[in-house]
Amino acid sequence: MNRFLSLTRVLAAVGLSCSLLAIPAHAAPTPVAIDRIVAVVNSEVITALQLRDRVAQATRQLQRQGTQLPPADVLERQLLERLIVERAQLQLARETSLRVDDAMLERAIARIAENNRLSSTELRAALERDGVSWSRFRNEIRTEILLTRLREREVDNRVVVTDAEVDNFLSTNPDAFSGAEFQLAHILLRAPEGATPEQIERLRERAEQAMRRLRSGEGFARVAAEMSDAPDSISGGELGWRERDRLPALYADAARDLEPGQLSPVLRSASGLHIVKLVDKRGGAAAGPQQLEQTRARHILVKTSEVLTDADAEARLFALRERVVNGADFAELAKANSADLSAAKGGDLGWVNPGDTVPEFERAMNALQPGEVSPAVRSPFGWHLIQVMERRLQDVTDERKRNAARAILRERKAEEAYEDWLRQLRDSTYVEYRLERE
Repeated sequence: MNRFLSLTRVLAAVGLSCSLLAIPAHAAPTPVAIDRIVAVVNSEVITALQLRDRVAQATRQLQRQGTQLPPADVLERQLLERLIVERAQLQLARETSLRVDDAMLERAIARIAENNRLSSTELRAALERDGVSWSRFRNEIRTEILLTRLREREVDNRVVVTDAEVDNFLSTNPDAFSGAEFQLAHILLRAPEGATPEQIERLRERAEQAMRRLRSGEGFARVAAEMSDAPDSISGGELGWRERDRLPALYADAARDLEPGQLSPVLRSASGLHIVKLVDKRGGAAAGPQQLEQTRARHILVKTSEVLTDADAEARLFALRERVVNGADFAELAKANSADLSAAKGGDLGWVNPGDTVPEFERAMNALQPGEVSPAVRSPFGWHLIQVMERRLQDVTDERKRNAARAILRERKAEEAYEDWLRQLRDSTYVEYRLERE
């Protein structure tokens, strides 16, 4: 199942009814699983069946990884806390009218199947062989999409990276983009919003306890599974292979001074306390100058609608192409007919790098010689008439570095902002625990 999904959340489709079934007097009683409430999150409940389902999934994952299981009560408490945070996010999404419609869900499932070189039918059969029902799989994917969209709206779309921040990053990281990659694992002990000195001290005591266990030779994955508050704790806190520039700044600075197998000291951030282990590192050869073939192109875009069919759009562009071939000014026709923002500039898209446009547009553009005009080309945006004006080889090393630096800074700021947002959401959520030991 792991080869199909990288899901960390499961939405259990469990009813809350605890009513007893009427059983004929002559029939032997049939065992009935009676559910109970283990937590109240605002006005909703989390049930024991939902928690057991999550524990079972985490247990299978840890066993596949060969990680020793933490004590049952520790694992249960960790996973209940994750269910609480997940439920709080889903409630916020619902309250703010965030939805995932069936069309969006079907597109996501089609991409999963395509990425695994399967048809939707083959994906469904593979899931069912692994004991995962199709309806449950769809619910899990819908939840993942919803949580991703919520994060984008509440956090990612609000992150701003300034030119000054890019300049500062490049000047203070001369070894950036060296190609060096680090494999890290981490433990996060999350601090509540506005934590008091006493709370921070208790957190530091937990961190020291974790460090003592690690220094005594206990496996990092086991300690992370038991003690970390990070969403990836069940996978041993593994962050996978990342370029140092793609790590959170705190972790990148720590990794610089570590050798494989070494632990960082306890680190402090706004989110709480951290312990980082450098599992391995590789690479490090700096990339040389980069030259790319750029294309200067212009286009006319015609969008379809309820009153303008694909056939109509294609016919309109065919007529416009005939006019261009017979000497009409492409720029003037673009200004009068294109539905794209570039119409005011005569359809001019400027210098385009490989990958800047959607694949359908890029394939058609690359097939043209300078001065040549394409036939009508369909893309997700509509129908295009494309003309290549010129091509050139351009050294884009500095430009690429600035773009990469901006992406790195955005990713770092988004991760930090997301952790902070999650903490605030959790602290503002009413939670009543009812997890009595049976």
